[in-house]
Amino acid sequence: MSHSLHPDVTLDELNARMPGTLPGWYGMHIDALSEGRMRLSMTIRPEMLAPNGFLHAASVIALADTGAGMATFAHLPVGANGFTTVELKTNFMATQIEGTLRCEVTAAHTGRTTQIWDAEVFGETGKRLALFRCTQMILWPKAS
Repeated sequence: MSHSLHPDVTLDELNARMPGTLPGWYGMHIDALSEGRMRLSMTIRPEMLAPNGFLHAASVIALADTGAGMATFAHLPVGANGFTTVELKTNFMATQIEGTLRCEVTAAHTGRTTQIWDAEVFGETGKRLALFRCTQMILWPKAS
């Protein structure tokens, strides 16, 4: 299995795609990118919490899913024109209500038709909050 970065994708370009989108609203930032890996972060704001006062599950999933999506984009095979999510799963172990979250994304599989990414979300103290797995289908131009 190959974890090759797309030759035309940079960390700055990926971060420039965020403003005006859901990841931009959350204030996500991609901190590191290498073959088969990505690290991103976001700072918790009160509107990211659920009515019960805990961090909303959707906020954690948004961080992990953004990481998996941006990692897929950064690892698209040359000639592919996009991707779409076909499955995701999250397990939660803990929560945090303030501070910064960090997400570590790792390639489990980067093929020509599918990619599978694992993401771990950590709280400010390094405590693991969630495990996430996402399967992406690679999209290719249709033959004319």
